[in-house]
Amino acid sequence: MTGNFERTRRIVKTDEFSSVFRLKPVFKTPHLVLYARPNLLPFARLGVVVAKRLAPRAVTRNAVKRAVREGFRDSELLKTIGLDCVVRLSKSLNNKSEPACSAALQAVLSREVASLFASSSTWNSLSQSADKSFSQSESVKGMPG
Repeated sequence: MTGNFERTRRIVKTDEFSSVFRLKPVFKTPHLVLYARPNLLPFARLGVVVAKRLAPRAVTRNAVKRAVREGFRDSELLKTIGLDCVVRLSKSLNNKSEPACSAALQAVLSREVASLFASSSTWNSLSQSADKSFSQSESVKGMPG
């Protein structure tokens, strides 16, 4: 673990989550879905959604959030691209008869999170659309009213 996760790097408001969820998913794994949209910040922000019905135990929900945040922090591409990313658990990871957080669960999470944040072609195309939307907003600001 590399420490805390700054509030400026998090998506915390409901309307910020909603604006990202309106878009199509960018990437899917068997248990996780990644949504992303360009922002005008010089860095990426992350939001994580883990529904209680898919992970009934708090230990499991926290393990998912921890794994996603760590993968996000380790992603070199996301340190320079202005994106809002939301990762959502889409399928249950375990059931109540299994341990809440096992080594097998951690391995599955690590593998899926790594594949979510490793797709450089996805990030490059989103980065280009972010640059395009930023230049359009700058041109609108510069226009005489």
